[in-house]
Amino acid sequence: MPSGTGPVVSVPALYTLLYGRSMSKSVTIRVPEELHAQLQERADVEGTTVTALITEAARNAVRDPRLEGAAAVFRQFVAQNADAFDAAFPDDVPARRDPTGQPGRAA
Repeated sequence: MPSGTGPVVSVPALYTLLYGRSMSKSVTIRVPEELHAQLQERADVEGTTVTALITEAARNAVRDPRLEGAAAVFRQFVAQNADAFDAAFPDDVPARRDPTGQPGRAA
């Protein structure tokens, strides 16, 4: 290493250090001033950035619609079949309390 210079860091390594571990792609969009103001206001209220709001909206836009409500369906299935699961796997019965404080499964 030549004297008077710091360590040599490659451009990809420098990018990773500056912008985090996952690489991201920059996208430019044009929105009306009023929409931008609304985005900025919401970002301020939520303590986030306009970029974060738009990124979340983009994630929602490409989310598989078949997954909508999947968590609710799964919870309902588990609740309806909890006794059968407990009987089949007695050593694995959860030791939780329901919201009323009673022993048993959480609601």
